[in-house]
Amino acid sequence: PDVEKLLLQSGRRPDSFAPDFAAAIVENKVTPAILARYMELESNPLVRVVWGLQGFRERLLADPSFPVKVSIECGIGVFTKLTAERTKRGDNFWKEIDFVGANVLMAIIADFMLTWLPAPTLSYAVAGPAAGRLTLLSAFAHCPENAFQRVQPGTLPFSVAERCGSIVRNGGKLLGVGFSASMLGVGLTNALIAVRQTIDPSWKPPNQPQNVLQTSGAYGVYMAISSNLRYQVLAGIVEERGIETLFAGQTRVCNALSLVVRTLNTFLGSLLWLDFVKIMGMQQSQVKSVDNGGSNGAGISGQDEPIVKATEDAPVFTSDSKSSKRS
Repeated sequence: PDVEKLLLQSGRRPDSFAPDFAAAIVENKVTPAILARYMELESNPLVRVVWGLQGFRERLLADPSFPVKVSIECGIGVFTKLTAERTKRGDNFWKEIDFVGANVLMAIIADFMLTWLPAPTLSYAVAGPAAGRLTLLSAFAHCPENAFQRVQPGTLPFSVAERCGSIVRNGGKLLGVGFSASMLGVGLTNALIAVRQTIDPSWKPPNQPQNVLQTSGAYGVYMAISSNLRYQVLAGIVEERGIETLFAGQTRVCNALSLVVRTLNTFLGSLLWLDFVKIMGMQQSQVKSVDNGGSNGAGISGQDEPIVKATEDAPVFTSDSKSSKRS
């Protein structure tokens, strides 16, 4: 009755909504709160820009603060990256702004993906095996986007196998994201080094160009394991089941706490990256933290090895002799 009342008040019919949502309304799966949220989001001019893109509507329905979390994550990445770059490059910051720009761009891309992939969703679409066959994709079709997300109103509960499958599926995606971001980052940095040497033959990079495949493979594995698990827990347990349950309806408090926990997660990631690099043997020289670690991140440097600065958002590749980045 409440759903019908909302429809009458808004002058809308079920068929005016997206097909899967309209079907859910007819089947009484949609609660009044979800319907009101749908119409409120749909009327937002900024949200309307991405409303029709696959994945955005599902994430916004489950969590209207999703854009804020994306902004927080990317903001932390850009701030810590620029701070680290400014600290370590010093007077050469503007002279090497091309390297800085490449690093920041990769940070934004990977930060977005680390927020996007494990974000809880609300979808009424029915997934089924393609052409009646069990394929690799259809095997994960019923898995939630976040292994720990709550069961949304009108949807079926997830089995333990489906929740575990979410970790495996997202791990595979982050493996690709990490590898691709690293390939692009290292490749772009190596290209910038080559361009600089062509323009100024007397210019010598403190470090030799890096091994693209080795660095990219290592970072992809790191994101698939460490980043995947931590961001699943962050989005599904800490934020959705924790912060947003304890402080329901207090949007500003939830956003402030999200900023705190995501900053702490950033620092934890930097420490774990350093340990991962040691295990992988990617530095033959000593591994050390930068003086300005903390939320600005941590870095590794070696006199005989290429510099690999990495973070949850993207590995940072540079030609300078020191590095600083969160992991």
